[in-house]
Amino acid sequence: MTNTARRPARRPLSRDRVLRRAVKLADISGLDAVSMRRLGADLGVEAMSLYNHVAGKEALLDAMVEHVGAELNAVIAALDLPDPAKDWAAALRARSLAAREVMLRHPWMPTVLQSRTTMSLEVVRYYDGVVAILMAGGFGHDLTHHSLHALGSRVIGFSQELFDPGDGGEDTSQEVLAQMAEVVPNLVAMMANAPHTDGPEQTLGFCDDQTEFEFGLDVVLDGLEKRRPRKG
Repeated sequence: MTNTARRPARRPLSRDRVLRRAVKLADISGLDAVSMRRLGADLGVEAMSLYNHVAGKEALLDAMVEHVGAELNAVIAALDLPDPAKDWAAALRARSLAAREVMLRHPWMPTVLQSRTTMSLEVVRYYDGVVAILMAGGFGHDLTHHSLHALGSRVIGFSQELFDPGDGGEDTSQEVLAQMAEVVPNLVAMMANAPHTDGPEQTLGFCDDQTEFEFGLDVVLDGLEKRRPRKG
């Protein structure tokens, strides 16, 4: 009798496994690295096998957003938030900063989220929790609606940057600033004198570090508190 070497059983492909690998690939190599062919190669299968689980690249991106959205809601569910009826701003601030930690783990997420043409149920669930906090804080439906617009993407952990120099980064050499100063002197003076980071830089965009994110979030929360109806 001869012994034959058994091949290890191939791990079955599933939608969850596909999405986990796609998210990991985007986290490590960037969004441009995510393609059906590259994903199939990483999973050790033909790209065509993936179509049994996702309809194509756009469907994959939709599913990746949903996957991270589920992670986001799980993180939020584990938080010990202040009672929003007593301190709505503290509850919403803690929620937003926790969401930012998730976004920093997946820096491609804001770009994909803003490009989607269909709503993610998990992301909508997240915003439903935001509405619950505002309502518990006494905002009412109309002011809550306005507040969501004012908070924008900050409530989900990132902010859309006013300027974005692209992948090349920001060129603030003295020569470039001197040339720009002839056209935009006030902006150049600000750039030359205002520090862009006050500590370890955590970015999701151009000049989008933790200090700037929290500053903008606090400004909006303070402004909304002044609009909030007072009882009695």
